[in-house]
Amino acid sequence: MESGATGTGYEQPALTDLGTPLSEVTFCVVDLETTGLAADACGITEIGAVKVKGGQVLGEYSTLVDPGEPIDPRVTRLTGITDEMVAGAPAIGAVLPSFLEFASGATLVAHNAGFDVGFLRNACELTGTRWPRPPIVDTVVLARKLTEKSEVPNRRLGSLARLFGSPVTPNHRALDDARATVTVLHGLIERATGHGVVTDTDLVEFCRAIPSELQRRKRHLAEGLPHKPGVYIFRDADDRALYIGVSVDVAARVRSYFSAGEQRRRLRDMIASAERVEVIECAHRLEAGVAELRLISGGKPPYNRAGKNLEFRSWVRLTDEPYPRLQISRKPPEPGEPRLGPASGSQAQAAIAAIEAALPIRSCRTRLSPKRTSATCILGEIGKCAEPCRHTVSVEEYAAIAADAARALDSDPAPVAEAVAGRLAELSESERFEAAAERRDELAAFLELSASTQRVRGLVAAGEIVAAGRARGGGWEVALIRHGTLAGATRTPPRADPMPHIERLRATARSVEPVADVVDAAHAAEARLLLDWLSRDEVRLVDVDQPWACPLDGAERWTGAVTSEPGVRRGPFG
Repeated sequence: MESGATGTGYEQPALTDLGTPLSEVTFCVVDLETTGLAADACGITEIGAVKVKGGQVLGEYSTLVDPGEPIDPRVTRLTGITDEMVAGAPAIGAVLPSFLEFASGATLVAHNAGFDVGFLRNACELTGTRWPRPPIVDTVVLARKLTEKSEVPNRRLGSLARLFGSPVTPNHRALDDARATVTVLHGLIERATGHGVVTDTDLVEFCRAIPSELQRRKRHLAEGLPHKPGVYIFRDADDRALYIGVSVDVAARVRSYFSAGEQRRRLRDMIASAERVEVIECAHRLEAGVAELRLISGGKPPYNRAGKNLEFRSWVRLTDEPYPRLQISRKPPEPGEPRLGPASGSQAQAAIAAIEAALPIRSCRTRLSPKRTSATCILGEIGKCAEPCRHTVSVEEYAAIAADAARALDSDPAPVAEAVAGRLAELSESERFEAAAERRDELAAFLELSASTQRVRGLVAAGEIVAAGRARGGGWEVALIRHGTLAGATRTPPRADPMPHIERLRATARSVEPVADVVDAAHAAEARLLLDWLSRDEVRLVDVDQPWACPLDGAERWTGAVTSEPGVRRGPFG
């Protein structure tokens, strides 16, 4: 079963947002050669990049680029790249998409990253390409923090490459310089781990400016905290929760708020009011993530942004009247009621637009009576509405239209997907590309919300699920899920039989009232967090109480996902 929180409006941070261990992070180390130093006045002549993960090279990227202008002879003497060499090369508009695809999903690394990133961002602006805003690590900044003058006379790439024993000598050619930077990066990461830098989040934060005097004075708040998974709560003098966070290493994460990494004005203001840090230790990162979600939703700490106002999420449902229409509501659905959600208001509105484009359901907000007619509108005149306002359809005939809408909300998006896809083809053939893009986005919002709603419903209806993910250092991280709620969690010792621990967890886990569907937005947010964890490659299903599945004709098949019986996919502890 595929899981996620796509298109929910509220984006609970994925478990990877808690910090991915550096050994599991993909880095794209890039170097550029250019016609000059100013990103807004000079062009790129060469791009070289190396993608690495866990110390292993995953791939390399190298190409010359026609800058569209003559190369300064002084630059040619430095790089060896001539006008003749780039004359037949592709322009940056042709190169940029392939490079961004190569770097997609990776943390971008460069030596003096401001230079390379500045040129890449300017190229995106000139070509109308969206800059993906990847995490960025600058090896110059790292070197300033992690090397001494006694070791290296300066932080130039050549000096650092010699210090860390690079097999490639930098020579002002993009790929060779990127290869040398890989060696420098690995050497610096090895040193950074001694400063509590263990995840990609830690590394990016470590690269930032020097800490403020206020941060220095408050460093004692990070003392004595456990190096374990858990939730940390910054509290003020009145013991009010100011900010709630989560980490797989609480001590390292809290320490980062008082170091060079934390430059956010909002959190610096929070630190100014903080008087102590409370820690709730958890068995593993999933339990910590769920605990954080519950605490933020319940306590609404002022310096947290995401997850505070789940009660304001929107649901798409049908009104209860003789001629129903689709509406956006903040009221949680009744058990078994056809609906989509919860979602942001904009996604809910887009999903409604897709359904209304496919079915002749009315969109007006007038309360219609089966006993008297009402004024019609333009949609009826152009055949986009069945016109119940004029009684052109009976209550019974209109009920069939409403039933189609209910099925689209509940289980079968095919009529909507097929109708909108046909409309997209017509608009494209007519070269009405802006209108086609709007219909495409509405359909995507509907399908994503439908798939998410069905996944959550399937998890809740499955009853009790026991799953386990491999723990770093050995053993298993076990979660006991009951009706879309985390009822208990434990971590088993390395090389021990996990089943006795699982049985004890079952006996001590909290009871959860059986439900067939989510009861409110907070329940849905927790279920989506659990689905995100269950979909990870290292997680194995141990036991499932009820059949766990999504509808065969549901939204998954339209979004490209393949749904199968989870227990057949892989066995526990295999």
